[in-house]
Amino acid sequence: MGISDYIRGVREKIGNDLLLLPAISAIIIDADERVLLHRSSDDGNWYTIGGAIDPGEEPGDACLREVREETGLEVEIERLVGVHASPVVVYPNGHQTRYIGITFRCRPIGGTLGINDDESIELRYFERDQLPDLRPDQRLRVEHAFDVDRRPYYQVNGIWRRG
Repeated sequence: MGISDYIRGVREKIGNDLLLLPAISAIIIDADERVLLHRSSDDGNWYTIGGAIDPGEEPGDACLREVREETGLEVEIERLVGVHASPVVVYPNGHQTRYIGITFRCRPIGGTLGINDDESIELRYFERDQLPDLRPDQRLRVEHAFDVDRRPYYQVNGIWRRG
């Protein structure tokens, strides 16, 4: 699991207790309408590209940084997809985290696809109707990114709404 100096410092103070973190998800969709996912080195499952926002960093800048760090790609953010929260994630080292994420739809514009960090063991594009098993919140982000209605999603009282 990649961890920033900021999160490492917070973890030294709170240990494995639940930490809420602002984050981004980059739903990268190529010209063939396939979505890029990565297989996590933590648990072998497939996820969208993304990560925590650093202190002082704008969400859009965090999106571009995370994509570059995790995939080697340069992307253009096409639009805001929505605001999504993850379930509580418990990492192999015991850290508990819940991500409150801003999801962006992106398209690749450069770079070379390749694993660039220790968070992934595989990167692959998938057809929308041939997605691997994804955690429900991850699948929902992908589905929201493919929605032709460009208004962003958010949830209130368990009901998804449009901005």
